[in-house]
Amino acid sequence: MGSPDTNQKKGGFFAAMTSGLSMFGNAMHRSINGMLGYEGLEVINPEGGKEDAEEEAQRGRWKQEERDSYWRMMQKYIGMDVTSMVTLPVLIFEPMTMLQKMAELMEYSHILDQADKCEDPYMRMVYASSWAVSVYFAYQRTWKPFNPILGETYEMVNHDGITFISEQVSHHPPMSAGHAENEHFTYDVTSKLRTKFLGNSLDVYPVGRTRVTLKRDGVVLDLVPPPTKVNNLIFGRTWIDSPGEMTLTNLTTGDKVVLYFQPCGWVGAGRYEVDGYVYNAKEEPKILMTGKWSETMSYQPCDLEGEPLPGTELKEVWRVATAPPNDKFQFTYFAHKLNSFDTAPQKLLPSDSRLRPDRWALEKGDLSKAGAAKSSLEERQRAEKRNREAKGDQFNPKWFDQTDEVVPTPWGDLELYRYNGKYTEHRNSIDTSDAVDTGDVQSIEFCPWQYANLSE
Repeated sequence: MGSPDTNQKKGGFFAAMTSGLSMFGNAMHRSINGMLGYEGLEVINPEGGKEDAEEEAQRGRWKQEERDSYWRMMQKYIGMDVTSMVTLPVLIFEPMTMLQKMAELMEYSHILDQADKCEDPYMRMVYASSWAVSVYFAYQRTWKPFNPILGETYEMVNHDGITFISEQVSHHPPMSAGHAENEHFTYDVTSKLRTKFLGNSLDVYPVGRTRVTLKRDGVVLDLVPPPTKVNNLIFGRTWIDSPGEMTLTNLTTGDKVVLYFQPCGWVGAGRYEVDGYVYNAKEEPKILMTGKWSETMSYQPCDLEGEPLPGTELKEVWRVATAPPNDKFQFTYFAHKLNSFDTAPQKLLPSDSRLRPDRWALEKGDLSKAGAAKSSLEERQRAEKRNREAKGDQFNPKWFDQTDEVVPTPWGDLELYRYNGKYTEHRNSIDTSDAVDTGDVQSIEFCPWQYANLSE
């Protein structure tokens, strides 16, 4: 690309003010590494030096005896992918599953509606990429969502005309697939996270494929998000950063957005900041974009050097909604909506995440009951696997089909699942029926299981 792309790795046009501070940030990270005498341990204060590492390490949600015990257990996994290797205590969980978290990307779906309505091809990319950035405010929560049970689903309706379905399609490796649709767009994702445990932090690599089709012109957009780093997992206050590039490509026209998520530096410099450009198919910059993924995104037309055009000004395209004050799990109002039955359709599938007894107990604040229910579900899942292997059976998802296609991603190959349309038929048959669902949806027993009776 042109000169703006040369600077893109450093953050583009807006990085000059923070690049020096970022170097100090790297020095800060090194200076506190290993001060506690734990091999492989790094404690990072996101405020950058207000407390030393030893003081910061005493903070966080773990009690000292729990923290030290868990650290001893986890040391052997340093450098490994721990996506499904470790059984984690329920005290670090939030009352939501990964399938529900996939739906959080729909909070600001009205921006995608604007992208579909927009006639300017470059502004279309501004809207679509701002939508992609918007979810990171919710993703900064430091509680872990529950891993879905194989066959578990999540349904959502009653939000901007969207019908959303996600399903856990594989257990080893853990993989989820999702589909959403309204009158303006369809959204399809296959997700397979890969992790690397680094002692007191975790690198999370989004091995997946995300495609959005804008219905008016049939434009297909491909999204590649940046990796995420979870800092201070055991020692210190847990916090999340997503440094790196996000790329949104218009596969129909060749236009592209490249946004750089700044890493957190010294005294928090650069934290949350995002900047980059919309490029045309000739790789020429057309619009610059800047903002903070925790607050807002703005845009401004630019010249071929990436400089703002004279007579133009920055205009805001997205701003984060107000969040509930002092929420225990840092949930947004939309996250609470996802957990509620207000967004559940008629005749909710019994495999739905809302019905999980461990999630439900944790939401009510009963950690003991949540932990016992989580263990029970995990044991039933292991029993199902043994039964499936003994019978020579296979698990087949209901709403997504595995294809023969294996697609490359920046972090590894991905086995692709495709929405099969059966859920649309299922919902249409229910929504057009004259029968009224009068049952208590909360009384439905959670049932994602392949076998009704394991003794058979």
